[in-house]
Amino acid sequence: MKNIPISAMIGLFFTSLYFLMAIFAPLIAPYGMAETVGDVWEAPSSQFLLGTDSIGRDLLTRLIYGGRTTIFIATMATILSFVTGAVLGFFAAVSGGWVDQAISRFVDLIMSIPSLIFALVVLSVMPTTTTILIVLMGLLDSTRVYRLARAVAVDITVMDYVEAARLRGEKIGWIIFRETLPNALSPLVAEMGLRFIFMVLFISTLSFLGLGVQPPLADWGGIVKENKEGINYGISAALYPAYAIATLCISINLVADWILNRTTSLKGGRG
Repeated sequence: MKNIPISAMIGLFFTSLYFLMAIFAPLIAPYGMAETVGDVWEAPSSQFLLGTDSIGRDLLTRLIYGGRTTIFIATMATILSFVTGAVLGFFAAVSGGWVDQAISRFVDLIMSIPSLIFALVVLSVMPTTTTILIVLMGLLDSTRVYRLARAVAVDITVMDYVEAARLRGEKIGWIIFRETLPNALSPLVAEMGLRFIFMVLFISTLSFLGLGVQPPLADWGGIVKENKEGINYGISAALYPAYAIATLCISINLVADWILNRTTSLKGGRG
C-alpha cells in the first residue's frame, strides 16, 4: 500500500465504493427503487438523507439503484467494445493486405458518423432495452478500440519474436493472443479506463435525452432529467447524480493512470 500514490488511493476508494454500492444495492437502499415514500422534492432529513425526487421517491435510493444500472451497462459495453475492437484490430494488423484495408475502411465509415447521432437514430426505431443499449454502445465504441489496437499491433508484428513465431508456423490465433496481446496491455489498460468513462457519460446522455434507460429503472442521467426542473426553484436533486458521475469518472481516470504507470514495463516485449 505504501507504493500506491495518494491520487490512486483516492481513485481506488471511490471506485470501490461505487462498485460495492452497485453490487449490494438491494441490501443498502433504504426503500424500493420505484417506491413513492414522501412528498415532492422534500428537503433532506433523517428519514430521507438526500430528500425526495420529483414524484416523492427517496433520492438516495434512486441514486444507489441508478449507480447500479449505470455501472452495469457501462461495464458490459466496455467489455464488449474491447473484445470486439481489440480482436479485430489485432487480426487486421497481423493479417495485413486486403483484410486490413477492408476492415479499416469499414471502421472509418462507422466513425464518420457521430456516435450520439448514430445511437439516437437506432434507438428511435428499436426498443430501448438494457441489452440493446449495451450492444449498441459496445459496437459503436469498438471502432475507437480497433484504431488503438491496430496501431499498437502494427508496431508489435514487426518485432523479432513475432517473426520467429511466423517462421515456426504458428497460427494467427497464437500470434494474436500469445505474442501481440501481452505486449499491448499497457496502452489497452489505460484506454479501457477512458472508454469506461465515455460509456458512463454516453448512457447518461442518452437517458437525459429520453432514449436511454427507461422508467421505472433508474440511472444517473435519467435522475438528472427527472429532477432538472427543480433547479429553477433552488432544489439540488438533479445535482447529486451529476456529482456521482463526475466523481466516478475522475476516480476511474486516477486508477487507470496508476495502472498504466505500473504496466509500462510490459511494452518491451517478450524478448
